[in-house]
Amino acid sequence: MIDHTGIGVANVARSAAFYDAVLAALGLCRVAQLPANSGVDAVGYGRDYPSFWIDRFHPHSTKQHTAFAARSRAEVDAFHAAALQVGGVDNGPPGLRDTASGYPTGYYAAFVLDPDGNNMEAVYRER
Repeated sequence: MIDHTGIGVANVARSAAFYDAVLAALGLCRVAQLPANSGVDAVGYGRDYPSFWIDRFHPHSTKQHTAFAARSRAEVDAFHAAALQVGGVDNGPPGLRDTASGYPTGYYAAFVLDPDGNNMEAVYRER
């Protein structure tokens, strides 16, 4: 349904270092970059094309939530560990989420705050 999305960040280079490590755990990499006179204005991540962007164009004072699809519990775990190693803040450790809280059965996820305080999630939906 969604082709691509993105968030504004205060410092593209700082955030790119964070997302390079965190999204690599999910098999995603930097696939596009828009240069600026004094550095980089935007970085796009994905597999074949950019599906998630970080940039200086959108407001970075608005906290966002983005959930990335993982292909296994191990990828969720690796996402969380990578985030903590590069300065992310734990906002919910890896684990099955409680169906009583509204999560569907088999919802295995982890949550971290990025350098701008955005809530990033990796989720594996067990079948």
